[in-house]
Amino acid sequence: MNESTGKLILRLSLGILVLLHGIAKLMHGIGFISNTVHAAGLPGFVAYGVYVGEVVAPLLVLLGWYSRIGAVLIAINMLFAIALVHRAQIGMLNDSGGLALELQGMYLFTAVAIALLGPGRFSINQK
Repeated sequence: MNESTGKLILRLSLGILVLLHGIAKLMHGIGFISNTVHAAGLPGFVAYGVYVGEVVAPLLVLLGWYSRIGAVLIAINMLFAIALVHRAQIGMLNDSGGLALELQGMYLFTAVAIALLGPGRFSINQK
């Protein structure tokens, strides 16, 4: 019971927080991401992957419906975000002494943990 409750808390935390980023992109567009993708020499359609990583995947994680797949998609999304947008901050500290990428790291490693642990009992399926 405690293990499944812990997994639920991880799923809710990651799912809600990443979904909020996705909702912002649905409301305001992905122009910035498209420009960043083009500047990196990637095809423009790659920018639409942000909707998969920040809308579809968090919903999977929240519902506990193929949460492992959703978590892997979030982790991939975070790797792209770090590589394309936050590369210059890797290894840097912020003003309070923490890592400049601590939020991105928390999203990434929480997603990896969910992918490895699974969704727990409080989910639509345990896959």
